[in-house]
Amino acid sequence: MGTRRSGVRRDYEAVELPIWQELLAGLEMLYLRVSPAYWGLGIPRGDGSAVVVIPGFLGTDLYLTEFRLWLRRIGYRSYYSGVGWNAECPNLLIRYRLEETIRKAYQATGRKVHLIGHSLGGVMARAAASQMPDRVASVITLGSPFRGVAIHPSVLRLAELVRGQILDRHGEGVLPDCYTGACTCDFIESIAGKLPRSVSQTAIFTKTDGIVDWRVCRTGKATIDFEVPGTHIGLVFNPMVYDVVARRLAR
Repeated sequence: MGTRRSGVRRDYEAVELPIWQELLAGLEMLYLRVSPAYWGLGIPRGDGSAVVVIPGFLGTDLYLTEFRLWLRRIGYRSYYSGVGWNAECPNLLIRYRLEETIRKAYQATGRKVHLIGHSLGGVMARAAASQMPDRVASVITLGSPFRGVAIHPSVLRLAELVRGQILDRHGEGVLPDCYTGACTCDFIESIAGKLPRSVSQTAIFTKTDGIVDWRVCRTGKATIDFEVPGTHIGLVFNPMVYDVVARRLAR
């Protein structure tokens, strides 16, 4: 987590956001089941490419099961990220887990892999794509703060607790500024720069996000950024997100 703006690294920023609206994520889950996109109606079919789906902060691959199954139904080979519980140094998760998943998916299909990441998972996807452009075809981020970590104060407090646990667990095995915008690891360096031109980008965000400031979840380019209504948590169950993802993957 963390990034660089105008050449200056920034630490986490607490932003007052309508976090109560995240309770509406359950409605998005219900609406998904009756949407045409969920059943593959009116959207382009996949070509058998591999898609690795990466969970957000404090999440695991489990809550992305519905999303992965949908990708398979429309014609893609979806993969668990293999990162486990996303409460660890992102640099270590990418180096020792996510990169291995990408390599396996690439070898199994013989072509570049698509990465889809929710929240922090999308920031990790961008970093991995920057480090492995020869293996990654595209990156789709869902409410991912890749332009700076501006989040609700309660989430910021959780991030600080996770940072403390990381330092206790790894000691000198991680940099002193691990899990802050001041870190100088490969993860931060990767997201601070632009993605290689060979990697297609899509940034999906919602202005009613109650967890992350939507302004740091977009590139500023109309051809890349896609706004949808809904919640931060519900982005992985949002039928409008499914429609955008299907069309962007099929490009």
